[in-house]
Amino acid sequence: MTESLLRLTGISKSFAGVRALQGVDLIIEDGKIHCLVGENGCGKSTLIKIIAGVYTRDSGVVEIKGKEVEQIHPIDAIREGIQVIYQDFSLFPNLTVAENIALNEELAEGRRLVNWRNVKQIASEALAQIDVKIPLDALVEDVSVANKQLIAIAKALRRNAQLIIMDEPTSALTEREVRTLFKVIRGLQERRGIAFLFVSHKLNEVLEISETIIVMRNGKIVSSGGRSEYDNTRLIFEMTGHTISENAYEFAPDMSQPSLLRVEGLSARDVLFDISFDMWAGEIVGVTGLLGSGRTELALALYGMLPITDGRIYMENKPVRIASVQDAIEQRVGYVPEDRLTEGLFLEQTIARNTVVRIVDELRGSLGLTDRRQVNAQVNEWVSALRIKTSDPELPVKTLSGGNQQRVVLAKWLASKPRLMILNGPTMGVDVGSKDELHAMMKKLASEGMGLLVISDDIPELLQTCNRILLMRHGRIVEQIWAHETNENELSAKLMED
Repeated sequence: MTESLLRLTGISKSFAGVRALQGVDLIIEDGKIHCLVGENGCGKSTLIKIIAGVYTRDSGVVEIKGKEVEQIHPIDAIREGIQVIYQDFSLFPNLTVAENIALNEELAEGRRLVNWRNVKQIASEALAQIDVKIPLDALVEDVSVANKQLIAIAKALRRNAQLIIMDEPTSALTEREVRTLFKVIRGLQERRGIAFLFVSHKLNEVLEISETIIVMRNGKIVSSGGRSEYDNTRLIFEMTGHTISENAYEFAPDMSQPSLLRVEGLSARDVLFDISFDMWAGEIVGVTGLLGSGRTELALALYGMLPITDGRIYMENKPVRIASVQDAIEQRVGYVPEDRLTEGLFLEQTIARNTVVRIVDELRGSLGLTDRRQVNAQVNEWVSALRIKTSDPELPVKTLSGGNQQRVVLAKWLASKPRLMILNGPTMGVDVGSKDELHAMMKKLASEGMGLLVISDDIPELLQTCNRILLMRHGRIVEQIWAHETNENELSAKLMED
């Protein structure tokens, strides 16, 4: 019988009278891969922080390796072999790979001078344990997100990790990088007997990597069991309490009519080469490819953030020049970036201010002062139209869940009435219920005549939202695929081809 590494019984936690966790029972078995799923706000993060000793439970029992722990602090969790890899990885960007992995050990030994040869030896051994090679002298800020994830794992192993908790580890990884990460996880499980608690919104990955699945809803664990007991439909029902049926977006452009956007021979030095395509009003066109394929660079070029070295752009048959963000805005082109936290929102500002920031000049009265009534009317309109879940639009936007933050980014652009929206990873890090609502919103916008260009490597998302998909490789469009003529396996195979 598999031993229980960690057992939680009746765990409850409240914040300012709001119940975040209600009587949670959880067992983490030694050497097994567990997946924790649930919508944003269901209590997953609170539960992880209680396990890690960041939060103190209000009630309930915590047992580690069969021994009850009265109160657990972060250092206690680490000593017991519990390591949490958060989404920000808790790495020092201005230090090297070797320093991030090894300096904790140097400090723990109380040395007055750092033994740099020893630092490199420790880091090299840690990376060898997961069978990856990353330049030890590289600054962490200069390595890829996938490599940051692997550095965090290597660092955890040096602390004798027995349970590694990974919070949304694949949210910013490509398909190929996810394969590498899963290989590392399985290898550590097999060779070292390490247990994992894998938290993710990507249900296809949960069903692939997990041995045990735990589902949370409204602060409670509503379901748990072996991987074989679940499929996508059951997972969605357990997480949301209802079924979700996504239908593909069917649209056949009238090619006898002028296109909304035409790109001819577009090139950007060293990253884009001879890009040509048309898209019509009412279309949702996907752009996909591996990391480095040029998919994000195409979005940046069309939004004026990447200098175009050759080619032409036409909007509704008229040649346009997009050499800056201001040019793109004047052509009524909107852009929802991949990283909404650093590029799409002013996190400390209110939901209201984030919503109207693009149109604030249009809301000024005769004396040049902002018309508060117009502002409130706009904010209320978009909060209602996009169903942004907030008790007060004057709250900071950082208080919202990921799905609601994405709605605010959309509201900001929709208020300015764009004719073309470029969406880069539109539902990255968003739970399944919010994703379904965002997909429905995208289809509604397209049905009203807007053109949407969706940049993504989320194959199910592309097939559910796009009528047409452009496959990129090495900075070029290599194939156009009609969504209704392909399937998930076929498109995934094409994506992985080199």
